[in-house]
Amino acid sequence: MMEIAVQDYTSPKFDDDGFLTDPAQWDTELARLIASQDGIGYLSNAHWAVILRLRDHYLSTGALLPASHTCHVNQQDSKCVAGLFQNLREAWRIAGLPNPGAARSCI
Repeated sequence: MMEIAVQDYTSPKFDDDGFLTDPAQWDTELARLIASQDGIGYLSNAHWAVILRLRDHYLSTGALLPASHTCHVNQQDSKCVAGLFQNLREAWRIAGLPNPGAARSCI
């Protein structure tokens, strides 16, 4: 009889403001769940472009990326974040990044 390995899974942990405490626990399904719970709904290609750019920038530099720059590098209108996510904090949360207030202290 073959043994089946059980993967060790830890539920994602969020801070008091609803931000993921460990970006490594993020995946696209979690992003979809957060977006759904927060009333964003379906994440389009434009949403994913912003989400992935925010993650890439934060994970490579540890710094916040201004919303207008996020839109510019994705060749979108300079107010794309507000149109897609309500605000940058919401996009940051869906991207599975830590609380921006806490992130600033890490730079």
